[in-house]
Amino acid sequence: MRVQKDISGHGIRDNHARGKVADFLADKIEAGSQLSVVSAYFTIYAYDALATQLDQIGHLNFLFGEPRFIASLDPEKTDKKAFKIEDEGLELANRLQQKDVARRCASWLRDKVEIRSVRQANLLHGKLYHIDDGRREHALLGSSNFTRRGLGLSDTPNIELNLIVDGDRDRADLKQWFDEIWADEALVADVKADVLRYLEQLYVDHAPEFVYFKTLYHVFERFLSGQEADAALFDQTAIVDTDIWKTLFDFQKDGVKGAIHKINNHNGCILADSVGLGKTYSALAVIKYHELRNHRVLVLCPKKLRDNWTVYLAQNNSELNPFLKDRFAYTVLSHTDLSREVGRVDGIDLATLNWGNFDLIVIDESHNFRNNTKGKYDEEGSLIRKSRYERLMDDIIKAGVKTKVLLLSATPVNNDLKDLRNQMYFITEGRDAALAQTLGIQSVKETLNVAQKTFMEWARRSGDRDARDLMERLSAGFFTLLDELTIARSRKHIQKYYKASMAQIGQFPTRRKPESVFSEIDLKGRFLSYDKLNDEIDNYQLSIFKPSKYVLPAFKAQYEDHRIQNFSQENREKFLIGMMKVNFLKRLESSVHAFAITMERTVRKIESLEARLKQFQQHQASAAEDIQADFFAEPAEEDEELAEAFQAGNKLKYRMEHMDVAAWLADLATDKQQLSLLADAAQAVDAARDAKLAELKRLIEHKVRHPGTNMLGQENRKIIVFCAFADTASYLFEKLEDWSRNTLGIHIALVSGGARPNRSTFGKAEFTHILTNFAPRAKQRAKMKSMPQDGEIDLLIATDCISEGQNLQDCDYLINYDIHWNPVRIIQRFGRIDRIGSLNSAIQLVNFWPTPDLNKYINLKNRVEARMALVDIAATAEDNILQAEDLEELIKQDMRYRDKQLLRLKDEVLDLEDFNESVALNEFTLDDFRMELATYIEANREKLEQAPFGLYTVVPPHADYQIIKPGVIYCLKQRIDAEGNEAVNPLQPYFLVYIRDDGQVRYNFTAPKQVLEIFRAVCQGQAEPHAGLCKLFDEETTHGQDMSRYSDLLDKTVAAIAAQFGRKNAGNLFTGRGGKLLGSNNIIKTSTDFELITWLVIKQQASEEGGKA
Repeated sequence: MRVQKDISGHGIRDNHARGKVADFLADKIEAGSQLSVVSAYFTIYAYDALATQLDQIGHLNFLFGEPRFIASLDPEKTDKKAFKIEDEGLELANRLQQKDVARRCASWLRDKVEIRSVRQANLLHGKLYHIDDGRREHALLGSSNFTRRGLGLSDTPNIELNLIVDGDRDRADLKQWFDEIWADEALVADVKADVLRYLEQLYVDHAPEFVYFKTLYHVFERFLSGQEADAALFDQTAIVDTDIWKTLFDFQKDGVKGAIHKINNHNGCILADSVGLGKTYSALAVIKYHELRNHRVLVLCPKKLRDNWTVYLAQNNSELNPFLKDRFAYTVLSHTDLSREVGRVDGIDLATLNWGNFDLIVIDESHNFRNNTKGKYDEEGSLIRKSRYERLMDDIIKAGVKTKVLLLSATPVNNDLKDLRNQMYFITEGRDAALAQTLGIQSVKETLNVAQKTFMEWARRSGDRDARDLMERLSAGFFTLLDELTIARSRKHIQKYYKASMAQIGQFPTRRKPESVFSEIDLKGRFLSYDKLNDEIDNYQLSIFKPSKYVLPAFKAQYEDHRIQNFSQENREKFLIGMMKVNFLKRLESSVHAFAITMERTVRKIESLEARLKQFQQHQASAAEDIQADFFAEPAEEDEELAEAFQAGNKLKYRMEHMDVAAWLADLATDKQQLSLLADAAQAVDAARDAKLAELKRLIEHKVRHPGTNMLGQENRKIIVFCAFADTASYLFEKLEDWSRNTLGIHIALVSGGARPNRSTFGKAEFTHILTNFAPRAKQRAKMKSMPQDGEIDLLIATDCISEGQNLQDCDYLINYDIHWNPVRIIQRFGRIDRIGSLNSAIQLVNFWPTPDLNKYINLKNRVEARMALVDIAATAEDNILQAEDLEELIKQDMRYRDKQLLRLKDEVLDLEDFNESVALNEFTLDDFRMELATYIEANREKLEQAPFGLYTVVPPHADYQIIKPGVIYCLKQRIDAEGNEAVNPLQPYFLVYIRDDGQVRYNFTAPKQVLEIFRAVCQGQAEPHAGLCKLFDEETTHGQDMSRYSDLLDKTVAAIAAQFGRKNAGNLFTGRGGKLLGSNNIIKTSTDFELITWLVIKQQASEEGGKA
């Protein structure tokens, strides 16, 4: 405690040992005094501290020594921050009372004060307080401004140097000096009106919309500074004049701007908008932006989607191209072209192509690169061939010029965040620490690994899992990573936030409840039921896929792989057999015809192996050949997963002389007999006996005879039938072709992605022609002079070659003839007709299930083994999953989760985002808020900039959102510059918290997206204050004088932030390598660490107060 000296004899007031300026003023001001003051600042809190004396004065002339309230001649030089009438460094609780103080101060200023300001900065430095109490004059001259700190009233007052002027002549001279400057219009200007106008902001009721944008304005200040540069580039490129830009809806334009911003800042972006939101058009706009800057662009897409991209190229001069004027000139290659060294694609010679010379690469359906598969190496470890992933990374992205990346995928995460990491590495050129400088993310891999672990721990919990809990556990780095590198909007999201766009787009079609169909296999009932057959197959050995079992004991050691514990070659084969058995069932589920083909094929393979083994027995010495496991592989197009499993397996060659050939032959004979019986039985079930085909015909006939009508009143009898296998698809086409033409009078077509020839009864049997004739409106056939204009195809049989990236929304009825085991694929199939701009008011999904007992279907014994077969040992070993059991646990979880979704598909159509059991990417991206702010700020920048801190408004809860209950959202800013805190708080230095009236913190700062969504829901479009609520609030708080309730909630909020901050900080220590604790200076402890930026009171209307829960 400082000892206050006796200061009566001192002429100095320094706010320290020699007395406070405030005491001098309080002592000298009397009722009716005339004051003259020069100060660089004036704050309402300084007024408040001396209000008792000041309210009684006669008059005050206040001269600003700095031109705060004059747009300075050099606008760059005005120090915006000093434009504060509220004080700096306030305790939070005082900020809540700002309104009351401002209101009293304003009325005092109006009555008793004239305010002028010097016109030029840095002209007048001295501070003067002159008081004439009617009897004598008093004056103080020195350094103290009219602020709480200047007057010596804050907790940490400035040390000032002020001298009491005690000579009468000097005091009179000072007054004369003041009056001369005051009267000189060349030097000073009257700013009273400006000051009152500024003050008014502190006490009038604000429109909710303004408070919302004021909050965004601060929270996204970093974005705004980057955005100006982007906007300038954007305007320079003239992209807004292109046809593609004019075609986009608002939400797509926002997505494109966001993507360009991310690409410019971080070298790339993942555009993960939901199925059916037009990612191709958005990508075309990003491409055009780069082409206008003379950049070379490469589009890499799945082979089956090639035509989707080449159609827009100017050189093809296609009638189908709505953007001919834009002259697109990018290069299109297929994912598979990455595996080819030579050959030509549309006139491009792959052998001489300069892969490293592209400035931007667009990777369509980028989830195809979710596995960083390793290339092929020979025994010496020399590279034979790079994998597609390596080729893309090394030869295109890392080599040559700096390459930016745009990844497109509705499903960037399949079932593991590693999927995301491998795609993000394209953006960082494979550098794990590339984002350390810009985003403070030390390691992309660690950030995602930790998040994956967190997901798994959370997913293991039984019972109802609260996603909020998950959000709190996830690291801020994960949040930042997704927010900065991805754009992900769902359909619900567009409906919610882009009401205007929805009006242009027309609504999405309504999804009717899916229809489930269970059919028998054989109309005569002679063939085994699906369930019986499952039990039967389960007992088969399938020894053809199990060579390791027959290795003689002496040679066993040569065939082991020790990279993962408990994961022997024998295990690998066991998994492969599990997968084959599952594949048999998948084939049967598809059609008895496809099943017969597979049985026959397998029997032939056994016979061929038998022949080789027998030949070896006869000439044992001469020809000891090798046998390799992938000798048994299925043709790739029939089952992607099987093909993948054979690739994942180690290419072990078995030497025949190491095998017990006799034992193997004996087991092969048993297998052959069992499978031949099944093959014969299945072949006997021809089209006339095929119960499932009969059921399909019933559904088709009913739809054709009772068509729906679309919004134009036209009849719609279109149907898509999806099959997993080309064998089934071509079988259906053959059996339905004559019947469709002759009995139903409709055209039918087949597309199967190259596995079988495409067929059609109308127009050319080419992929693009078939789809155009099937969906003439969606595909704009009327613009194509060369296409027939009078007929169309109504029944389309297709494999999953069209399950991605096609717009076929002329159709409103989709049949899954078999259920794909990955529910995501079913959503993607449905997404062909479930799209923006559909003319159908409702659409129907029909699912064929193999057995009414779905739980039994789902619990097939071999499924886990089948998934295990897909594990790429090398990649897994690198990710430190060292136990086969861990892997199995991972897979089981994923299964359980997929099964839940499959069961839900019986009754509802899900969105892709419903799939992410854990959290969808769109939970993390804050881009909509940024874009909304960017639009608003164009007209309101100055208003937002100059609005003071501490603004608030009162709003009612929102009827549509149950979660919004009365309470407060506080937006706080951490005072100190806490380097490194972004590891804990994604919006550093801003903290957004929603606390309810009962003191429960509903969303802490770890869930900024949720808090902003609530903020937006209750404020969006509210351009006027809620007068009734504001009045109620004023009555409750006696016009802002009694804020105890809110300062109490504010204290609880700060305590919750501090606790959560501590937990997150400690948690970061365990996040693998770059983990570290923040220093104690950065830790949040008390409310003095914060500045209150804005706050929002959510309150029931008066009539509801009585009845509120």
